[in-house]
Order: sequence, then structure tokens, then C-alpha cells
Amino acid sequence: MNLHEYQGKELLNSFGVRIQRGIVAQNADEAVAAAKKLTEDTGTGWHVIKAQVHAGGRGKGGGVKLAKNLDDVKTIAGQIIGMDLVTPQTSAEGKRVHQVLVAEDVYYPGDSEPEEYYMSVLLNRSTGRNMIMYSTEGGMDIETVAEETPHLIFTEEIDPATGILPFQARKVAFNLGLSGAAFKDMTKFVTALYTAYVKSDSSLFEINPVLKTSDDKIMAVDAKVSLDDNALFRHKDLAELRDLREENPIEVEAGALGLNYVDLDGNVGCMVNGAGLAMATMDLIKQAGGEPANFLDVGGTADAARVEAAFKIILKDPAVKAILINIFGGIVRCDRVAQGVIDAYKNMGNIEVPIIVRLQGTNADIAKELIDNSGLDVQSAVEFQEAADKVQAVLA
Repeated sequence: MNLHEYQGKELLNSFGVRIQRGIVAQNADEAVAAAKKLTEDTGTGWHVIKAQVHAGGRGKGGGVKLAKNLDDVKTIAGQIIGMDLVTPQTSAEGKRVHQVLVAEDVYYPGDSEPEEYYMSVLLNRSTGRNMIMYSTEGGMDIETVAEETPHLIFTEEIDPATGILPFQARKVAFNLGLSGAAFKDMTKFVTALYTAYVKSDSSLFEINPVLKTSDDKIMAVDAKVSLDDNALFRHKDLAELRDLREENPIEVEAGALGLNYVDLDGNVGCMVNGAGLAMATMDLIKQAGGEPANFLDVGGTADAARVEAAFKIILKDPAVKAILINIFGGIVRCDRVAQGVIDAYKNMGNIEVPIIVRLQGTNADIAKELIDNSGLDVQSAVEFQEAADKVQAVLA
């Protein structure tokens, strides 16, 4: 589950990570009130207005702007709220902005120049350990840094048995070229950041940039936080931060129905039971000349109600030109799935896209007979290749 920047910063701050302070606003008037409050609390004269959407590269799309006075705050907030923000990480249609973060200006003059760094905490799946990835090249896309200057990316792996050790935090600060007060503050920042990552059961923290201010303070100016969905039962307060407006509405609906669904860009809808079979089915579709329109796992209880719900979800995508149902009857009996397909088809009325059903496993022969004798426009298949051939035929 992804958090908005302002939510991520609040989470970090609760673990002692210094952040760029800000107040979220739903409209231009609230943004002005937020700017006045920040001025009173922090003394900041300028404010940064940031669109709050689940996508990176907001500045490139016009979603992050500097306001030098209250009139600017009102004008800029009014322009950003309600816009469809297009960034390198959104679709061509962009994402609708419902709120902005009014943040303090932390690039103030002082004894030294501000410096920006990149830092993230994530799992290194090859070693099974958490890893801090960091670079002196903050404020840039880390992919660009990795491609053009890979020697400027550092990593520090953390033993889960010990957690982050003091020497590791000092190593991060040293590799970033810090000294004096900034060095000490960075070691505190890194330790607190890692603690927040572990105790919130997150799957990713990405802070870009981490800022060394002109008076040698270290703070998070941005915050991309992804929580592990499987651990949210331990963090009900964090689960309540979910913003459904930022998620695919079909995926949200499928989740509410207990279906594992991921929306894709293809033309063949997939209905399977089991993630491994789903991946194989999508490969099958591609080999047949189609493109999978979704990943949909109905699980081990593919009864009529569940199959009908899955049908409705798949057919919400206007790009779907055919549906392939590929079920292995281990836990579930194939004849029950077949009857579920027939009942769902009749309940839904006229389904205009071709349907190919491949059922293998327990009572597969009975299931095929049920499908073939149903009188419905549903094609049955026994072998994987047979199903592929029928998909290819209906797409031709």
C-alpha cells in the first residue's frame, strides 16, 4: 500500500526522522491558511506547493512549484488542485490531484550551500537482507544515476539479527562526504530511518532528496513510502491511510470481492486459480498472438458466485476481445467450476466476447461434458495447446 508524501513524512517524523514540515490542503483557501500557519511556526517566507498523488516525477509535470507570497500560494494551489497531472510514472491521462502539501522552504541561505542526497531502504531479495541504498546525486532519477554514474551509488546491507549498527550509519555519512555536525546528524537520520522502515513493516522507503541544509541539518524533503500489505493487520492505524482514489477502481472492486486482480493492457481476459497457473496462462496467450488484459486469480473456491463476480470484473475492461478460463481442479472440482461458468453466463445474459474454458483435474471429463452440452457460446478445451489454438482463432 502506497502512502502520500505527507503521510509518509508523518510516519517518518513519528520515529524521530527530521522532515520538511508541511500542511495538507484540499483547496486554495486551505492552502493559504496552511501557509500562514507555517510562517507562524517556522518563520518560512516562501512555500513549496506539492501535488499529492501516488506517482514520482511530479515536478516534471508541473505538480511542484515555489510560491513566494500568499497570492502565489492561492494561485498555484488553485491551478494544481483538480488538474490531471501527467508524469513519467502515470498514464497518458494522468492522475487527478485532490490535495496539495504546502511545505516550508528549507533552501534558506546560511554558512554553507545546501546539498541533496538520495536514500532508500528496501529488501535485497538475493540475500534476504534489508539494504540501504544511497548516493550523493540526490534530486535525480536514481535510474539515470545507475546508468550514467554507477560508482556514485552505495549500498549497506543490514543483518536482521542485529539491526543497523552504529558503524554502518557512520559509513553512510562518510561515503556521502559529510563531516562535523552534518556527519553526526546523518548518522542519527539513517538510524531513525531504518528503525521506521522495520517497525512499520514497510517494503520501500525512498527519500529523494535527503537534504543537508545550509546550517548542517539533515532532513527528508520528500518521502515515498510503500507498506507491506501482508503486514497491515498489525498496523490498523496505517491501513486507514489508504487512499482508494489513487488506485485502479476495478482492482479496488476486485479486492473487495476477494479476487486477486491486476489490470493489464491486453485484449484477452484471464480467469485462473493459482498465481503460477496465471503466469503460465498469460504466457500462453502471448504465444497465441494475444496480450493478457489482466491477472485474475479466483483462488480455490471457484463457485458460481465467484465466477460470476470474476466475469463482471473482466468485462469492465472494454479492450477485452476474448476470455480464457484456465482452471486446475485440485482442491476445487472441475464440474463445480463448469456449473459455475454456466450459471454465471445465464445470470449475466448476453456476453458478446468469446469464452474458452480449459478445465483439468478432478472430474474434468464431467466438466467438459457440462460445457459442451450447455447450449451456450462457450468453447471447451482439454490441452494447453488446444486452448491456445482457440484463443488464436477467435482473435484472428
